[in-house]
Amino acid sequence: MNAITSPISDLPTLLAHMEPTLNPGSYAFCSVDPGSTITLGDVVATVREPEGLSIVLPEARALELQLTPLFRCAWITLTVHSDLQAVGLTAAFARALGDAGISCNVVAGACHDHIFVPVERAEDAMAALRQLQHNATF
Repeated sequence: MNAITSPISDLPTLLAHMEPTLNPGSYAFCSVDPGSTITLGDVVATVREPEGLSIVLPEARALELQLTPLFRCAWITLTVHSDLQAVGLTAAFARALGDAGISCNVVAGACHDHIFVPVERAEDAMAALRQLQHNATF
């Protein structure tokens, strides 16, 4: 894990220290009714939308719960402690992934950014992110 522990907002520093980490397993985006019996222990991320509750959870758990995966993905965490008000980090990694032809869905946590990419492109995404980090200067 990265030694920098206070939030960083400087873009070159963020890029140079982002340290992408591929979390093990595959994950699924699903949509459930707000009254669903899904527990917080099952999910990685949630977003409430007018159409229902969007959740990301391990794919195996989604299948156990008989949920329909809308997107099978790999989960990459940028381990740098990014400031929630930092400008440009999402744009930079989205561009790097887009230039590689890789779609991404992003969830910002209080400390880290989490990127969900097609499971079959996980290694390509890691290579693109490592290259972005390698090219960073500050």
